[in-house]
Amino acid sequence: MSKQSAVLFDLDGVIIDTELQYSMFWKTIEKKYQLGIENFEQLIKGMVFSDILSQHFSHLPKEQQKEIERESHVFDIQLEIKLIPDVLDFLSELKNVNILVGLVTSSNNAKLIPFFQKLPIKHLFNTVVSADRIDFGKPHPMCYLLAAKDLGIDPSNCIVFEDSRNGIKAGNAAGMQVIGLSTTLSAESIQNDCIKVISDFRSFHLPF
Repeated sequence: MSKQSAVLFDLDGVIIDTELQYSMFWKTIEKKYQLGIENFEQLIKGMVFSDILSQHFSHLPKEQQKEIERESHVFDIQLEIKLIPDVLDFLSELKNVNILVGLVTSSNNAKLIPFFQKLPIKHLFNTVVSADRIDFGKPHPMCYLLAAKDLGIDPSNCIVFEDSRNGIKAGNAAGMQVIGLSTTLSAESIQNDCIKVISDFRSFHLPF
């Protein structure tokens, strides 16, 4: 890839290995509020919290919606942070050759601020697009298009690393090339929607 390109990373399931923790949390919430939705935790992966709330919990009283928001916030703060293998080496490699790098996440600033305090890697990104900056969450392409605009790079020259179905759809809808990580879904289930599928960043280097 050329230096007139950009590489955009999702956060959960791409940089940090949190998908099992999220699955357990949302399975508990789904059961607690008796939604009766099979594989609910997979359905909502990659979505911003406000969309999850409006699409699946709007029938609940406001106080219960507030309780879900509170539980989610506490969960995010207490989240155990474990890096996807060799992701920091790959991020550093991109920075060392002056390739623009962006973080594009469905997380909001309430999660990102304590996250960057625990793991001070914000300097590795030329832009950060969080849920607070967009009107439409994944699978809508707005977040990725905004990152490309921030960086001054045409979307067709952007590579996206994603793990969730909603995130992969967003990257493709933005007209970008998507490399999938099989941290959330099986490689077989996402390979037709990605130019390449990897399990992590071990032995993954430039050029690619």
